[in-house]
Amino acid sequence: MKEPLVPVVPMSHTAHIRSHRKPRRSATSTIAMRAGVTGGFLSLAAAGASASANAAEPVTQTIELPTLTADMATQVAQSADATQQAAANYELRAERDAAAAKAATEAKKDLAEAKKKAEAKKKAAEAARKAAAERATRSTERATLSASASASTSTSTTAPASGSVATVVAFLKAQVGDAYVMGATGPSAWDCSSLVQAAYKQVGVDLPRVSQDQSMAGTDVPLSSVQVGDILYWGGKGSAYHVGVYIGDGQYLDAANPSKGVVIQDLSGYPASGAVRVL
Repeated sequence: MKEPLVPVVPMSHTAHIRSHRKPRRSATSTIAMRAGVTGGFLSLAAAGASASANAAEPVTQTIELPTLTADMATQVAQSADATQQAAANYELRAERDAAAAKAATEAKKDLAEAKKKAEAKKKAAEAARKAAAERATRSTERATLSASASASTSTSTTAPASGSVATVVAFLKAQVGDAYVMGATGPSAWDCSSLVQAAYKQVGVDLPRVSQDQSMAGTDVPLSSVQVGDILYWGGKGSAYHVGVYIGDGQYLDAANPSKGVVIQDLSGYPASGAVRVL
């Protein structure tokens, strides 16, 4: 029995040679991650196999991300502290500026008040000096009048020589501005009857001390016929409550009251009740 024949297939002339191709690699890529912190950044290195069969080395890609280190945290804290300190310094400076402005305002106010007080003091001193000068002038006039009256009159209660009325009026005018004080008899304060008594005493006429009795002295004179030097009284004759002396031109001089003192007034504003003549 014959053996079956085996077909012969021709082979390529290179079939005995091993393939020169490199084996293919898997198309699946692998990536290796590597992390590190450098200079405040987070570095991520990704290494992966190339999908290409011809790539011999892995490809590495570095991604840097900022990260917070201990040094940076300290710097942030220090910056916050510096900001807070600057704010505190600004507030303190503002308070000091406000205090300085307030002090300047108060100092200006105190200076104005001091100037005002100094001016008032100066005016008061000037008024006192002027008043003293006026008192000295009146004292001189009184002394002159007294000496003149003593030399030219007698001690009689009868009508004095010519010129006595002028002496009385001059004495009275020298007292203008003196104070009114009930019961006072001069030389710088009077009541109504003490002034009249002192004026007539300059020419040697002794009058009673009070107004009631003075209204009874001398000769009665109608008010329509009064002359310079006549005594005017207010109230009833013998019960008068006020006296003065007529000085001409419808005016009289008297120690009026505590608010006015010794003054010259118009008779039309305060008509008298009666008049007597003793000169």
